[in-house]
Amino acid sequence: MSPGRRERHARVALVALGLVTVVDLVCLVFGTGLGHALAKPLLMPLLAAHVGLRGGPRLLAAALLFGWGGDVLLLFDVDAAFLAGMSSFAAGHVCYLVLFKRHAFLGHDAENGAPRVRAAWPAAGYGVALVTTVALLWPDLPPELRVPVAGYSVLLTAMAYRATRLGLTAALGGALFMLSDTLIATGVAEWPQLPRPEFWIMATYVAAQLLLARGVLDVAGRNAPKALVTN
Repeated sequence: MSPGRRERHARVALVALGLVTVVDLVCLVFGTGLGHALAKPLLMPLLAAHVGLRGGPRLLAAALLFGWGGDVLLLFDVDAAFLAGMSSFAAGHVCYLVLFKRHAFLGHDAENGAPRVRAAWPAAGYGVALVTTVALLWPDLPPELRVPVAGYSVLLTAMAYRATRLGLTAALGGALFMLSDTLIATGVAEWPQLPRPEFWIMATYVAAQLLLARGVLDVAGRNAPKALVTN
C-alpha cells in the first residue's frame, strides 16, 4: 500500500473511532445497554488499526489490543470476568511501560518542542495519589479483590508516571487512564457515583488511550527514521 493510501486509511480509522465513541457515549447516556455492548468492542481495534496504518510501534498496538480484551471482559458483570479484564489491562500497562522505557529519551512536547517533563513532582504526586486511593478504597472493596486491585493500581500508577517522560500529550493520557480506572474502583467499592458513571468511565478511558497513542506516534514521527517506528 502506498504511503498516501495508508495515511488516508489511517484517517478513516480515526474518524470511525470518533463516530463509534459518540455512539457508545450516547448509548450510555440513554441507558441503551445493547448499543454499548456492540460499540465498546470496536473502539480499541479501530485505534490499533490507526496506529498500525501510521507505522506505530508494535508494542503500542499490543497495549491497545490488551485494552480491547479488558473492554470485552468487563462487559460481563461477574467477578471472574472482572479479574480477567483487569489482568488484560495490566498486560497492556506492561506493554506501555516497556515502550516508554525504551523510547523516553526521545520524548518532548509535540506542540512547542519543550523538553519532556523532568521535575520530581510527578513521581511524588503519583505516589501520594496511589497510597491515598488504595488506603481509602481498601476497607470498602470485596476482600477477594483488595490485593488484585492494589497490585493493579501500582502498575497503573507506574504507567501513568512513565508516560510523563514522553511529553505532555502522553502524560495527560496516563492521568486520564488513572482517573477512568479510579472511577471503576469506586463503583466496585460501592461509593456514591456521578450520574451515568459508565459515561464518565468510557469518556476518560477512550481519551486516555487516544492521547497515549498520539503521544507515542508524535515521538515516532519527530524522530523517524529511528528505531521507534519499528519496535
